[in-house]
Amino acid sequence: MDQATSLAAVALNDVAITFGPKVGGYTAVSGIDLSVRPGEFVAIVGPTGSGKSTILNAAAGLLKPSAGQVKIFGTDLTSLNLRAGYLFQQDALMPWKTALDNVAVALESKGVTRGEASQRAREWLGRVGLSAFVDRYPHMLSGGQRKRVALAQVLIRDPEILLMDEPFGPLDAQTRQIMGNLLLSLWAADRKAVMFVTHDLEEAIALADRVVLMSAGPAARIIGDFAVSLPRPRDIAEVRMEPTFHHIHKEIWASLRVEVQKAYSQGEGA
Repeated sequence: MDQATSLAAVALNDVAITFGPKVGGYTAVSGIDLSVRPGEFVAIVGPTGSGKSTILNAAAGLLKPSAGQVKIFGTDLTSLNLRAGYLFQQDALMPWKTALDNVAVALESKGVTRGEASQRAREWLGRVGLSAFVDRYPHMLSGGQRKRVALAQVLIRDPEILLMDEPFGPLDAQTRQIMGNLLLSLWAADRKAVMFVTHDLEEAIALADRVVLMSAGPAARIIGDFAVSLPRPRDIAEVRMEPTFHHIHKEIWASLRVEVQKAYSQGEGA
């Protein structure tokens, strides 16, 4: 095991994932080597069908690699990754529970008393700007507010790794910016390792320390790993005006555009 792998919060070593039989099945990703250091924010971009979510699911322990290894802080991942929190694109909120109860329930499996769980949930809802909405049910909240509840639900467990799959995808552009700034603020306070999947290249650059680029599938692979040399703290709207931002965007898009065109020609983007 090399030093980079042993120090990584998440390390995928020559990972391949095939669905169906090994012979004649569909290979989603192949030869994936990716390390995410503790406290590092890594965004993963690529065309539709490039295996971005597949990589995330492997890091979560939801998918077992057909080949290669997944290591979490230097230890082989053989079951669910209990050191990670996963924020999905779709809400996972229970409609019959209030915002407070939806967040507090995340502590039940840890044996936290109901009173303490409610108190901590109230504090987390305050941190995401929802102190006045603790008694609201999901159907009474906007899309952005529901996403804030979901974020608090994940973070209250204090995971060491955040896995985020298009978490702001369903939101309008203005709300996405607000949620991006909120995420950066919360992340800066605790610096968890983050793997963030997105189709939005601008969002990836604005948020991340590194942007990893996937090729078109099948057997998608990593074809680029770009450092984002923008200073922190960042404001999502303001950072997009920086000349460095545009230089990085131009560099990544030159490769991403080719892969998007490949995906569309194969019918993946339809």
